[in-house]
Amino acid sequence: MTNIQKLGRVGLLLLVCAATAAGFLWVPPIPLFVSPALARIAVFHIPCSIVGSVATAVGVWYALCFLKNRRLEDDIKSSVSLGLALLLWSLTTTTGAIFAKAEWGAYWSWDIKQISIVMLLLIYLAYFALRTAIDDSRKRATLSAVYTLFALVSVPFLTLILPNSTPNTLHPKNTVFSAEYWIVLGAFSLGLTLMYVWAFRVHVALEEVQLRLNRRARTASKVQAAPIVVAEGLRSHV
Repeated sequence: MTNIQKLGRVGLLLLVCAATAAGFLWVPPIPLFVSPALARIAVFHIPCSIVGSVATAVGVWYALCFLKNRRLEDDIKSSVSLGLALLLWSLTTTTGAIFAKAEWGAYWSWDIKQISIVMLLLIYLAYFALRTAIDDSRKRATLSAVYTLFALVSVPFLTLILPNSTPNTLHPKNTVFSAEYWIVLGAFSLGLTLMYVWAFRVHVALEEVQLRLNRRARTASKVQAAPIVVAEGLRSHV
């Protein structure tokens, strides 16, 4: 690890810590809410949704790359990014539930946006269930990539179209954020995006190492099996 990489990681940690502290201590409450102070959770809730969408888009891109090039490395990148997207969507749901409890009196209120995000979570949980059900790596990668493309249709529908298709929602509309909100929201979005990039690169590197080890093991087993096959062939002709 170079000094620049070390400084980058320290800078990222400081950025996220500063944005988190500012979200709790600097951002002012919004009097229009039942719990004005808890409105600050928006600076964490919204970035999770934004970066979750970015991670989903990256996962879809690498799924397309796999279908084009048939490289298992692209399948790894797709699955890693979608795994991180699932984590970010889960954080979006969790922060939203905390807000809902304070604002509406219950963690779950069958609001259209709550239903949409849970449907999105179920779609990508099914993606990982599909992957665990298939042993052959290439078949798993192919079916996962195709599933990802079909699931892509649901992302804009469940995050943009359906939640905004009806006025009957408990979610606040036309909320005016102060400059402090936008500054912290932007800083935390940047920090969360960089954290996603870091986690993506580390996880992909580990998965690719495992892929190379598996390939070497298969090659070694084939080399060891070749003399046995030849010997059995010779015996059958004797």
